[in-house]
Amino acid sequence: MPSDPFPGSAGAAAKLALRDQLLTRRNRRSLAEVGACARAIATHLLAAPEVRRAATVAAYVSIGNEPGTGHLLDGLEEAGKRVILPVLLPDGDLDWAPYRGEGTLVPARRGLLEPVSERLGRDAVATADVVLVPGLAVDPDGLRLGRGGGSYDRALARVPVGTFTCVLLYDDEIGLDVPAEPHDRPVVAAAGPAGIRVLGPGSFPG
Repeated sequence: MPSDPFPGSAGAAAKLALRDQLLTRRNRRSLAEVGACARAIATHLLAAPEVRRAATVAAYVSIGNEPGTGHLLDGLEEAGKRVILPVLLPDGDLDWAPYRGEGTLVPARRGLLEPVSERLGRDAVATADVVLVPGLAVDPDGLRLGRGGGSYDRALARVPVGTFTCVLLYDDEIGLDVPAEPHDRPVVAAAGPAGIRVLGPGSFPG
C-alpha cells in the first residue's frame, strides 16, 4: 500500500475535496452516457477470465450516476454465478445476501437497493472468487476513493489475498492521484468502459 502523503486530517480534507469534484463531474453525465458505459463495463467483466471462472461474485446495486450494474447483474445471473450483494448495517459495516433477481430488491438507507433474501453474515464476502466494488476514483497502485463511509474498506479487509477485487469506474476516474489514509484497502483492478486495467506498481506507464 502506498505511503500516506496526506497524514491525519489533511488526508480526510483532501479526499473530501476530490470527492466533491468527482461527484460534480458525475452529475453532469447524461443518462445515455451512463447507460452506454454500463453496458460496456458489463461486457468487459463478463468476458474476463476471473469472472468466467468464478463460482461466487460479490457485486452491488448501482445508484444515481454510478456506472450502472443492472446489465452486469443480469449477465452474472444468466451465466449461472452465485451473486451476493451488500446490506448496509447500522454501524456502517456490510452484511451480505444472495441476489434473487431485480424484483427482490427493496429501498434501504442512503438511497440504496438491497436484497430481501437471507443474510449470510459479514464474512460472506471472503467466500467470493471475485469482489466488485463501487468507487469514485482509483490510483495506479489500486488505492480507491469511496464515498467516505469506510464500509468497503472493512469488507475488503476480510477478502483473502489473491482474490480478484475490482472497482467499477468511468475511464477518466482511473489512474488519478488519490489521497491515502492508513485504513484504505487497495483493489487489484479497475473496470471502465474502455476495458479492465490491472493495478499495482508498474501497471501504468511512467
